[in-house]
Amino acid sequence: MALLDILFEDNHVLVVNKPAGLLVHGDETGDVCLADLAKAYIKEKYSKPGNVFVGVVHRLDRPVSGVVVLAKTSKALARLNELFRSKKTVKTYWAVVLNKPAVEQQTLVHWLIKDSSRNVTKAYARENSNGLRSELSYRLLAQHQKSYLLEVNPVTGRPHQIRVQLASINCFIAGDLRYGAQQPLPDKSIALHARQLQFEHPTLKSIISVSAPLPDAAVWAPFLGIAQAIR
Repeated sequence: MALLDILFEDNHVLVVNKPAGLLVHGDETGDVCLADLAKAYIKEKYSKPGNVFVGVVHRLDRPVSGVVVLAKTSKALARLNELFRSKKTVKTYWAVVLNKPAVEQQTLVHWLIKDSSRNVTKAYARENSNGLRSELSYRLLAQHQKSYLLEVNPVTGRPHQIRVQLASINCFIAGDLRYGAQQPLPDKSIALHARQLQFEHPTLKSIISVSAPLPDAAVWAPFLGIAQAIR
């Protein structure tokens, strides 16, 4: 059976803790992705013949870990897509950054433009007609030596948004060579983790809140006590 860290599952929804390095959806590399693993898991667990439906609701960048919601039915996929599109979810990320923010808690607003050919996003502090308005808030949770743990709540969901917006205030995410870090992490991940997601269940209409344990990696080890205290 495919190895998945399952955080929540019922007939309509599958929520998993994605490890860093795993694609959510297939791309030109042809590498195995989370959607493939989920299909294999469902097919084997429930002895389903033929094709298995798994809908990708949202994505995390390949080097990012944490909560990902998948739909097991087309009805759930349509309703979850609308929830994400209308910003009716609450997303909480944790990031280990290499500089202490000058302001320990604030809201950042930038206009982001992605260069698809280079797979890099630029942030502009002033309104840009070609950019997408992007907003997040963060707060400093803890410090260990020269590492700082931030809790980040994005309001919008733009490509590389958290990475580039934090970099714009010189808070480079550990391991993120693309956006200012000088050294890679041993596993080539970046220290950005989708810690918690809150959303309305697509059929029951109840509020589901799911948290993902921190990765088993040295960069996160100093903050495990914080994670156990804040649940």
